[in-house]
Amino acid sequence: MAVTKLVLVRHGESQWNNENRFTGWYDVDLSEKGVSEAKAAGKLLKAEGLQL
Repeated sequence: MAVTKLVLVRHGESQWNNENRFTGWYDVDLSEKGVSEAKAAGKLLKAEGLQL
């Protein structure tokens, strides 16, 4: 039986998250902090050997 791995990753902070605004219906750019968070998540996944 094949092993299945489920990886959940939440997006980084958006400008609207920072302003405590609802963002479910719009594509809002990431804030500088969010871009940094996304890059850090990518590096962590790569370090764990995960390939998507």
